Amino acid sequence: MSQKVLITGANGQLGKELVELFTEKGFEVYGFGRDKMDITNQAQVQKMISILKPNIVLHSAAHTQVDLAESEPDQAFLINAYGTRNVAVAAEAVGAKLVYVSTDYVFDGTNDEPYNEFSPTSPLGVYGKSKLAGEQFVRDLHSKFFIVRTSWVYGKHGANFVKTMLKLGKERKELSVVADQRGCPTYTLDLANAILELVNSEKYGVYHISNSGSCSWYEFAKAIFEEADIEVKVHPCGTEDFPRVAPRPSFSTFRHMSLELNGFTLPRSWRDALIYFLNNK
Repeated sequence: MSQKVLITGANGQLGKELVELFTEKGFEVYGFGRDKMDITNQAQVQKMISILKPNIVLHSAAHTQVDLAESEPDQAFLINAYGTRNVAVAAEAVGAKLVYVSTDYVFDGTNDEPYNEFSPTSPLGVYGKSKLAGEQFVRDLHSKFFIVRTSWVYGKHGANFVKTMLKLGKERKELSVVADQRGCPTYTLDLANAILELVNSEKYGVYHISNSGSCSWYEFAKAIFEEADIEVKVHPCGTEDFPRVAPRPSFSTFRHMSLELNGFTLPRSWRDALIYFLNNK
């Protein structure tokens, strides 16, 4: 009998990738967007999960608008913290494994070496704080969980940095891109495959999942134009040149320590993933 998988945030960038991959791999997939299951409605979440009785719950629904979260913190905490609590409680009640997709924003970016899964968290803004609160609910209320922190996500679905650069590359000959923020790009297909590998195990815990290696946004943009063969002059600039409402961690490079120690496949380099994406989008 095929395993049942329930996916929240199924209309999102990662959610769509998860629906496609798990369907392709023979799982019985139930994908829910906010229109079908509002995670902030505890009664609705409990009813849906208790009826379906999934073996696995992939929780990718979130309030991800980092700047907007600063002006509506209650909404961010309602979705990212209490929505996650609702999903965790309902998943635990039916004995489902739970994957909670978290973020590099749980760190403040002041490290000078890559963050591993045991590095102390210290979020700067509302988004990071609300996602960390979600992590805490998962730890407190669920017994078979994978907390997956990821960063700089892009893929074929939804809006993302790579698509924005490709669009701007057609419209402009010169661009300025922030060079003093460093992190790990993550291709949604590689992230989804890593999540698939995790849920086929019982090696529960916290995982950092991104593509391997790191770069600045400036280096990422240059690589996108080089690999897409688009001629654009890219100028490095500082974070202060693009003032944003929410503070960003200036350094959020991951070490994939949990993947290494638990014997999982390490993701390919960010550049190889980018090349694959550009050739297959």
